[in-house]
Amino acid sequence: MSIKWEKQEGNKGILTVEVPEEKVKEGLNQAFKKVVKDVQAPGFRKGKMPRPMFEKMYGVESLYNDALDILLPEAYGNAVEEADLTPVDRPDIDIEQMEKGKSLIFKATITVKPEVKLGEYKGLEVTRQETEVTEEEIDQQLKDRQTAFAELVIKEEGEVEDGDTVKLDFKGFSDGEPFEGGEAEDFELEIGSGSFIPGFEEQMVGMKLDEEKKIEITFPEEYHAAELAGKPATFEVKINEVKVKEIPELNDELAKEIDEEVENLEELRSKLHEKTVAEKKTSSETALRDDLVEAAARNAEIDIPEAMINSEVERMLEEFEQRLQQQGMNLDLYFQFSGQDEEALRAQMQDDATNRVRVSLTLEAIGQAEALEVPEEEINEELQKMSEQFGMEVEQIKATLGGTSVLENDLRFNKTVEFLVEHAKVTE
Repeated sequence: MSIKWEKQEGNKGILTVEVPEEKVKEGLNQAFKKVVKDVQAPGFRKGKMPRPMFEKMYGVESLYNDALDILLPEAYGNAVEEADLTPVDRPDIDIEQMEKGKSLIFKATITVKPEVKLGEYKGLEVTRQETEVTEEEIDQQLKDRQTAFAELVIKEEGEVEDGDTVKLDFKGFSDGEPFEGGEAEDFELEIGSGSFIPGFEEQMVGMKLDEEKKIEITFPEEYHAAELAGKPATFEVKINEVKVKEIPELNDELAKEIDEEVENLEELRSKLHEKTVAEKKTSSETALRDDLVEAAARNAEIDIPEAMINSEVERMLEEFEQRLQQQGMNLDLYFQFSGQDEEALRAQMQDDATNRVRVSLTLEAIGQAEALEVPEEEINEELQKMSEQFGMEVEQIKATLGGTSVLENDLRFNKTVEFLVEHAKVTE
């Protein structure tokens, strides 16, 4: 097999591959064995037609598509490896020659991983975040926990206020006509939660029990239902019930309810302080590393292919959907509540995806420039940790990961980040 790589503009290039005639014959033979199984010819049992008779009746060209399906994946893979290329997208294949008795010639237009021109990455200047914990912060945490233990009690008199929870009937109209999904009875809503269309909850403040009112709103321009996007609407609402939060007193008894491991409020305060200090230290170290990585990536020159950004957006979308599922939601529900659609969500993820790819390519390039390696014993140690964490055999973990290459890359990235920290100028 012969190959020729021609670099084009940007990150694209054309790989010309010639597959020898003997290899083409093998592909045609395999294609014939596959196709003839379904051929019924007079005088022959099904699948037993001789090759010459098949070609006379149907032509050797009838085998080409199946032969190409057999030949191309292996030929392309070998050619890419021989040319030492790293494709980042599916190739566009153009068959130049496919004839009986001749070699197969095809051209693959390929988008490859971009070259990274590293800028400054040693001696980067960063400031470590403050880790001091104030009494005001602990007071706020206690207040938050106190509020979390509040009970909703019926509010017999008075007006609806921000923070109250109401049960209401509503029916929505657009252009004087009811619209799908715009009606509900005894719907529970916390005023000020931002769950409804902007302007809806604000207009309920000041209403009273059993009061009926018409609420005028305008749907957001990005609303998921195109027929309602940007249009005005009227909701007829009636309040059936109003509840207010009754917040318990913050004392030793409540402290024990909040955390059964403490005996009084002072112990709870002390425990929260220790926990917050630890969290701030972890957050500070994470932020320090993020700042260094971002700085190194900004200093690098990279022409990032669109295909890599699109692939990263796909990964981010999958991650987002998994997080929604953990919360008992899915993308359709999210689009309904947020007023977004998939196209808008993808567009929103573009910048973050681009940055992720830039950071990944930069760290990989720094690791190569500094010859940072991951010894086999470190990989085995990490596999053992994962085995204990997940209660799985090491071989099961390897099988789940599809080998150790992904784990090795993660460890190399971590080592590269530590390298940046070691060589940084840190201001406390």
